[in-house]
Amino acid sequence: MTSKEGEVRRQDRWTYWVALGLLVVLIVIALLTFDRARDTRQASDKADEFIAALEEAGLTAPSKDQITRVLGDDGGALCDDPGGALRRAVANMALVNGASGPGMRPILADTARLLQGQLIAIQVYCPDELEDFQEFVDDLKSENVTES
Repeated sequence: MTSKEGEVRRQDRWTYWVALGLLVVLIVIALLTFDRARDTRQASDKADEFIAALEEAGLTAPSKDQITRVLGDDGGALCDDPGGALRRAVANMALVNGASGPGMRPILADTARLLQGQLIAIQVYCPDELEDFQEFVDDLKSENVTES
């Protein structure tokens, strides 16, 4: 075997290793893309269910694209302890008169509309958390302030 033949074999070996490495990278990319497409389909199905529930309740739904990006297929941040102290505090801050600083006062919100959209979202995306959040909503003071 001449030195030229040995050099060709060495180059062939490097070519095979590089081709094998590229093949592995492409397989990993394909697997990640497949998983992401499945998640997108699940997120789209959940968004359709959420939109239908909002419309059935007489509420205006955001676009399907917005819902899919924000809530995904698992509810995202919404389902991370929705009945926790921070989430309850944020919900309570939405039930004020609109003033800021010392003029801010709690209000008696409308019973029929009180956190209805959030309850529907929790029902669709994380139904196991619904009971705890429903207890929080039931504990809020509310009145029927609009005529139906």
